[in-house]
Amino acid sequence: MNAMQRTRSALVLVDYQARLMPVIHGHRLVLAWALRLGAIARELGVPVLGTEQNPQKLGPNDEGIRACCGTTLAKTHFDACADGLADTLRALPRPVGEVVVAGCEAHVCLLQTALGLLRSGFEVRVVEPACGSRSPEDKALAMARLRQAGAQIVSVEMVAFEWLHDCRDPAFRRVLPLLKERVDAG
Repeated sequence: MNAMQRTRSALVLVDYQARLMPVIHGHRLVLAWALRLGAIARELGVPVLGTEQNPQKLGPNDEGIRACCGTTLAKTHFDACADGLADTLRALPRPVGEVVVAGCEAHVCLLQTALGLLRSGFEVRVVEPACGSRSPEDKALAMARLRQAGAQIVSVEMVAFEWLHDCRDPAFRRVLPLLKERVDAG
């Protein structure tokens, strides 16, 4: 498997809805990692898409997540591909072969969306620290199932440094403070 390349990547942030987040185990930390991931993607010119599960009932995504996303897809299916995510990714101005994905709940919408992306032919990287479920056990099972299905489980730093590829990249100095900043549940 090759390293991630930002020129063929997109980031999908799944269902970080303000009403849902307080019931997610470790929600502050999950959200902090997702916001950092979104900021890194934006800094590096990686397209960022969000999804919202039934926003009429669950409300919109966290404001910070919404601000990171160039597009937010409202959906009713747990697999966002059933509501057009794969088509939206294919319609981006540049070809996308790999999708970096994170979200909530890990064992429901994140899992089903990642499986849908795999079925749609994308390479999928799931950013574990930026994923959450109400119970840690459900999150752990989701990560194990995704790994079995062919997704790679990665960290925020793995994504950032693979997208940068070289410390001489002009964006390195802009991204480095985002990586050094302490992330806590605060």
